[in-house]
Amino acid sequence: MAFEWKGVFPALLTPFTKDEQLDLSMYETNLQAQLDAGIHGIIIGGSLGEASTITEKEKESLTEFSVEYINGRIPVIVNIAESTTSEAVRQAALAQKWGADGLMLLPPMRYKTDDRETITYFKAVANSTDLPIMIYNNPPDYKIDTRPDMFDQLVECDNITALKESSRDVTNLTRMKNRFGDRFKVLCGVDTLAMEELCLGADGWVAGLVCAFPKETTAIYNLVLQGKLEEARTIYRWFMPLLELDIHPKLVQYIKLAAAGTGIGSEYVRAPRLILEGEERDRILKVINDGIAARPVL
Repeated sequence: MAFEWKGVFPALLTPFTKDEQLDLSMYETNLQAQLDAGIHGIIIGGSLGEASTITEKEKESLTEFSVEYINGRIPVIVNIAESTTSEAVRQAALAQKWGADGLMLLPPMRYKTDDRETITYFKAVANSTDLPIMIYNNPPDYKIDTRPDMFDQLVECDNITALKESSRDVTNLTRMKNRFGDRFKVLCGVDTLAMEELCLGADGWVAGLVCAFPKETTAIYNLVLQGKLEEARTIYRWFMPLLELDIHPKLVQYIKLAAAGTGIGSEYVRAPRLILEGEERDRILKVINDGIAARPVL
């Protein structure tokens, strides 16, 4: 399907049962909550979706279930996070076979590629598929920085059409727009910078806490789009302690616990991750419960 990289794209959680089996029933519950809130696309198997631990078969099940369930209403995006070019190309072909509408593409995992290697990797995957691709730039977590100037060489790949910008450098949004105009859509990938970047002209928001609070997330996006900044700011300020759960190494455990708290998820994770316990659990639960208690009326 033809679509635009615009709006709120949840990086969906991958729900598990207590014995670490894929929980498609809980996945459906969360997916329906996202659709009810008016999200604009979904991303499967991202960092928040436990890309490092889910199997190829599980990714296939999630993608095919989503494609059938959504039935063309919004795009289904599959994340690619691989260590070799050949495997990334294979995963792109599989995603297309499963019915995905687009790809989110990380730089190579494990080995820290230089600029030439990173660009060559992205081009190889792009040239192997006709699916639209959003490059995922997250140097704080993945150590490779896909800078705006590197897109001078990626512009020749017609299907590289968007950037998930998670560098924490808000200026990169303006650098991309100044350099390329609307050639590449730019989506904010850091929850705690979302309103700032939307006000600066970001095309969308790849969101994390949306997995627990979908209506509040889409409300902020829509209000900014309508120019109702004071209303958006009020929600954003309430949301910030929760949004900060997205920028911690244990974001998966924290956001899963939040989704359990709002009734649209479970806290079960796959080892080596472990569910929270003790003081840490109490501290994160307090943030979640305080947020729920003061949840704004939309």
